[in-house]
Amino acid sequence: MYLFVDFAESSIVISEPYFNFTSIQESMNEILFEEYRFQSALRINAGSLSARGYFRSEPYQLCCLLVDSGFSFTHIAPYCRGSRMKDGIRRINVGGKLLTNHLKEIISYRQLHVMDETHVINQVKEDVCFVSQDFYKDMAVAQLKGHDNTVMRDYVLPDFSAIKKGFCKPADQVVLSGKYKTGEQILRLANERFAVPEMLFHPSDIGIQEMGIPEAIVDSVQSLSEDMQPHMYGNIILTGGNVLFPGFRERLEAELRSLVPAHIPVKVTLPNNPITYAWEGGKLLANDPDYEEMVVTRDDYEENGHFVCEEKFDI
Repeated sequence: MYLFVDFAESSIVISEPYFNFTSIQESMNEILFEEYRFQSALRINAGSLSARGYFRSEPYQLCCLLVDSGFSFTHIAPYCRGSRMKDGIRRINVGGKLLTNHLKEIISYRQLHVMDETHVINQVKEDVCFVSQDFYKDMAVAQLKGHDNTVMRDYVLPDFSAIKKGFCKPADQVVLSGKYKTGEQILRLANERFAVPEMLFHPSDIGIQEMGIPEAIVDSVQSLSEDMQPHMYGNIILTGGNVLFPGFRERLEAELRSLVPAHIPVKVTLPNNPITYAWEGGKLLANDPDYEEMVVTRDDYEENGHFVCEEKFDI
């Protein structure tokens, strides 16, 4: 089935990172209006779309703090009834791409050269990695031998012939010594499973001199007025693919609890589908009565150029 869209009669909502470079913004305007010739366009941060969806679903809430941990970056952004608090935005240069690349390096050093297999190792990361609730305890378990090592997993790599997608060996089929007789190509993973996602909490472990997510959240909230801080800590929303690691929400909430004053409640919420949460907010925005006032039309752009986009799009 094919879907044909007449761009000249269509409007587009397109998301971009906070504090995007002006040159990239202008190039995006040119592509949307001069190459594809959309009838109208709205450039907006993904966090703003997520906040719109959250406030629509929770009409009695005044504030929320969005944690968006995606492919390239992790952003922390506070919102108050749809209005973004610019001074509170924090960016950590750690995302899914960095985690995948680090896992490739570890596996290539210890077992098998996989530096050219980004897609496969990304799938390995998503299938077997988790966030540790006690890093040193899990590290000790990962060093045990035999069945006492409950962290160890054997991952069957795809050969794209008989095996289209990799998978973990069932525990009762794991061969602890010797080789498998099936001819499958196996990766044995132990501390890599939790050491890689740990970079989201401690980027300094691999030499990235930045705050982890819990410290960045506290730094963001402390930049706001004191009367707003309890509302932010009580309404932390997780979005982006990295928050799907098992144990991520629990670990983040536990670390924040240790950093935040005891009298302030901390609540971290993981939506049903954090990857599409911003898209759901965009769907609501497209049906909003004020949508037409937020967009820039092709006629406006042709008459005023990039200036009208800078004036209307608060990125």
